[in-house]
Amino acid sequence: MMAFALLLIMLLAACGGGSEEETEADASDDEGSEETSEGPEIGQKDLTQPYVAWARETISTHMLGALLEKVGYNVELKQVEAGPMWSSVADGSADFHTSAWLPATHASYWEKYEGDIVKVKQVLDKAPLALSVPSYMEDVNSIEDLKGNEELGEAVDWQVIGIDPGAGIMENTEEAFEAYGLDNWELTTSSEAAMLAELQSAVENEEPIVVPLWKPHWIFGTMDLKMLEDPQEIYGGEGDQIYTVARKGLEEDAPRAYKVMEQYNESYEMIDEMMPKVHAEDQDPAEVVQEFIDNNPDLVDEWLDGVPREE
Repeated sequence: MMAFALLLIMLLAACGGGSEEETEADASDDEGSEETSEGPEIGQKDLTQPYVAWARETISTHMLGALLEKVGYNVELKQVEAGPMWSSVADGSADFHTSAWLPATHASYWEKYEGDIVKVKQVLDKAPLALSVPSYMEDVNSIEDLKGNEELGEAVDWQVIGIDPGAGIMENTEEAFEAYGLDNWELTTSSEAAMLAELQSAVENEEPIVVPLWKPHWIFGTMDLKMLEDPQEIYGGEGDQIYTVARKGLEEDAPRAYKVMEQYNESYEMIDEMMPKVHAEDQDPAEVVQEFIDNNPDLVDEWLDGVPREE
């Protein structure tokens, strides 16, 4: 009888499916897989994103802000000038921005702050900048054509109509004046909106004008313009690359946000679709971006792959 009882105990133990250690290991594995399926932690929930109200930057800033809101963050969009945009991320009072034009346009900012700012992701390649004119100015095709051009100089009061003084393209233009010997020329400062207003007025009257411009920009879809050749590549040759950059430590402080930034990218097609709605038709950028998100779920899924949503 005792032998039978001992045999029964052994059979029950075998049917139990493993030792206590094995059971604990299985539980540990289950916990690990559950944590992986949840994706990265949210961490710091409140984020600040500074931006300059340039054509592409207005779109991309609202887009990335909206994506981060979808995964649980509170994102404050802060409109500033170029200098504060860079310095605030460097000193940690802001967290990231989507507007680093490198290696040429924002070279001075990168050199100053690269110890405190990290490149998260290149979001757009070949973003060219140049002095630009209406295409009807047939005799002006290169920056070299501005040197000593008395007829043109007098027609425009020897002025290149610029934008905000802290913009990288303004620094490039000052360098171009020196490199190409444009001693008679003066670069005026204003804002992108003021520069575009003067450009539109000149084009309507078919008058000469010289302005700094860049792509992507909605204005090229509404006017026949040409970028002047830049043999010395003061403006960066074929074009800069545009990066999302963040303060050091953000990856650890907000892992989920950082993953979204690593996966977010842009195309000329998407930016060109939204820019005219905001800048030419005066639509709310937040609404334009939300419409794009609603109409492009597959693309949004790529940007948010592996990231839990809280909506």
